Amino acid sequence: MGLFTQLVTLPLAPVRGAVWVSERVLEVAEDEYYDPAPVHRALADLERQLLSGEIDEETFDRREDELLDRLDEIRAHRGAGPG
Repeated sequence: MGLFTQLVTLPLAPVRGAVWVSERVLEVAEDEYYDPAPVHRALADLERQLLSGEIDEETFDRREDELLDRLDEIRAHRGAGPG
């Protein structure tokens, strides 16, 4: 039965391969999107800009809130687990 199934489903092999590749690309994209390291770097850079006078307190507060919201989103996603 295994050989017969392989022969019958052989025309679908390219489709299965494309689906597999698409799933791997999605996994990598999600890993990059939900990586907290760039957000932490952005927070550090934002603090540096505030301390050097490049931005004012209001701008700092607004951007900091956006970045902290992003970290909350990342933590929520990671807490949800796979799937």
